[in-house]
Amino acid sequence: MRPWEHAARADQRIAGIVFNRPLETVFHYVIPDGLRGLLGPGQRVKVPFGRGDRPTVGFCVEVGPPPESIEGLKPVDSVIDREPLLSPSMLKLTHWIAEYYLCPWGQVLQTVIPAGVKKKAGTRLVTFFEATEQARRQKAELQLPPKQEAVLKELCAVDEPMRAEDLTEAAGCGPGPIKALREKGLIRSIRRRTGNFSAEAGQVERVEDLTLNPDQQRALDVMLSLLRRGEHQTVLLRGVTGSGKTEVYIQTIREVVAYGKQAIVLVPEISLTPQTIRRFRSRFESVAVLHSHLSDAERHWQWEQIARGGVQVVVGARSAVFAPTPQLGVIVIDEEHETTFKQQTVPRYHAREVARQRARIEGVPLILGSATPTLESWHDAAEQRNVIVSLPKRVASLPLPPVVIVDVRNDPYCKRGAAIGRALESAMRLTLEDGGQVILLLNLRGFSPAVWCRLCGESTKCPDCDVTLTWHKDKSVAVCHSCDFRSPPPSHCPSCGQAGMRFVGVGTQKLEQEVRGRFSKYRCLRMDSDSMRKPGSHDDALESFRRGEVQILLGTQMIAKGLDFPNVTLVGVVAADALLHQPDIRSAERTFQLISQVAGRTGRSARGGRVFVQTASPAEPAILMAAEHDYIGFAEHELEHRREMHAPPFYHLARVIVRGTDEAAVKEQADQIASLLRNSAKSSETDVRILGPAPAPLSKLKKNFRYHIQLAATELSPIHQLWFDTVDKFPRSSGVEQVVDVDPLDMR
Repeated sequence: MRPWEHAARADQRIAGIVFNRPLETVFHYVIPDGLRGLLGPGQRVKVPFGRGDRPTVGFCVEVGPPPESIEGLKPVDSVIDREPLLSPSMLKLTHWIAEYYLCPWGQVLQTVIPAGVKKKAGTRLVTFFEATEQARRQKAELQLPPKQEAVLKELCAVDEPMRAEDLTEAAGCGPGPIKALREKGLIRSIRRRTGNFSAEAGQVERVEDLTLNPDQQRALDVMLSLLRRGEHQTVLLRGVTGSGKTEVYIQTIREVVAYGKQAIVLVPEISLTPQTIRRFRSRFESVAVLHSHLSDAERHWQWEQIARGGVQVVVGARSAVFAPTPQLGVIVIDEEHETTFKQQTVPRYHAREVARQRARIEGVPLILGSATPTLESWHDAAEQRNVIVSLPKRVASLPLPPVVIVDVRNDPYCKRGAAIGRALESAMRLTLEDGGQVILLLNLRGFSPAVWCRLCGESTKCPDCDVTLTWHKDKSVAVCHSCDFRSPPPSHCPSCGQAGMRFVGVGTQKLEQEVRGRFSKYRCLRMDSDSMRKPGSHDDALESFRRGEVQILLGTQMIAKGLDFPNVTLVGVVAADALLHQPDIRSAERTFQLISQVAGRTGRSARGGRVFVQTASPAEPAILMAAEHDYIGFAEHELEHRREMHAPPFYHLARVIVRGTDEAAVKEQADQIASLLRNSAKSSETDVRILGPAPAPLSKLKKNFRYHIQLAATELSPIHQLWFDTVDKFPRSSGVEQVVDVDPLDMR
């Protein structure tokens, strides 16, 4: 009989363990007597796993009685965490994520718990000492040397163990007497992990709550009625830019905090996080922050403060939806339309749907705020699955800015290769001479988006991706924005060998050069993911713009939303149709949202403001309706188009991507998977539509050839069922990988 082969005892307990592996199974292990009472769901363990029974870290997800026989079950080696890392409700949420997004539970748990928390970053092991019960009872009778007596007296005078350095200082001795007392069995040592890090919050001036206008008050009343009834509901707060949505959030959270509960506020861009944190810290005593620019030690420290209940408001990006709030009262998602709320790696969750499920589990409201909600959220409201509350006017009755559409096809400046047309340049000069500030949006990084051959017309592509290289002049390098491949700019065309390659198109670096050349009297600042790499750089840049030290702010979509600068009186959209002609069902929606959001950065004071939208597609409905600030008209128009296309929100989608370095093997496996799915759908008579396989729009990425298959149905459950019925039959090979993305946003 092997060591782990036992007959089941009535008091024996079994642990269900999942691993950070692409495995759907919950594996069962015997909990040894020495670990009983120490192991529960939500803790990590080491167990023998796989070939050779190598010690492997897993997550305990359940503890229960054994089946009739535990023969063949191996024992748990050790428990890693003294306390659970996840509450029962969070375990329930992660299990839902695994089922909804068709990914292994262990991989979800690995993602949900930050690396800094798992490795206890910012802490160290410290030795503490305490007196034994025997020593406490017999201390008056003991005959000890003076130094040992002094040590024992100090330990018996306190209820908590003392650190070694504190004990030697209090007793006026060195380590010798402590060692002697340990050998006599009168004191014992305890090793504890303690923090050596604390975050500096900084001083923020306290601000009183603002007086709400009638629209804001009506919105707040809806939120408060839900809170007071203690029920879950999703509320879509659609407010035009500058309508005071943040103040409604704050006063809603004020009520939550009064109940002794906590709030989670999600923001889409790291550039918004410092501004949002300042707003909340000016109103609340304790605000934690969770985002990707934190160090492991900072994130661990914040996580612990939240878990102890010492934080009123948690502000952060997508992953903050998993903050371990013990008394959650409300979840707010600001700018809910942003695509950054969707994770593009396993587990491919959308923070909005995870927040909805978490709010449902914990029985609290979810507030979705946006001037341009996703069509999914708008449709849910129309179908009365969401409560909709509107803020149709800006605060103080300020008007929305007028928008001028500029057709650049015949603009003399743009025909000569300039990014800024004649009309926009004139508007910028008038604005700057009048003391106003300018924001320019161009959603293309680098200097030139393409390196092009004049003779054969081919652009230079990344050798590992089906993507054109972007010329970055500041570093004199051609870069692939998909895999970060870098090379010197080619002097000859790779296709035809012709010398004299051209740099074509305009990116933010070239726009910055043009602005500096044409507006040399004014200071210009560029914000994109290339220039904002250092921690704190977003905050520093926006603060210099807020103080008026910078007159022209230009950048990508990170400057398009959530920023409030009263002195901005002109916004220019340099290439409004950059997103419009992408192979994506959401391209029109994203174009409308981007123009509407960046237009909202101006006209936020009595000085007013204007918006100039440069485009080569001036008749596109998305651009025309954005210029009219007509969200409802755009939503009705686009929803009708989506209905005809059998696209979201009328259909749910799942996308299966098959990828590998051998294109023939990838295509063969994609064909086999599609055939298996069709056969399974036919036998079960499901209404799931199966399209493909076909080469993905981005047919090669990071050396992998990519084919995709699309599943569509009016409900998600038939897609789930089809997947579960078929996935075990899929062919497997070491060189080909299969990826499934439920409710995909990126269709490249």
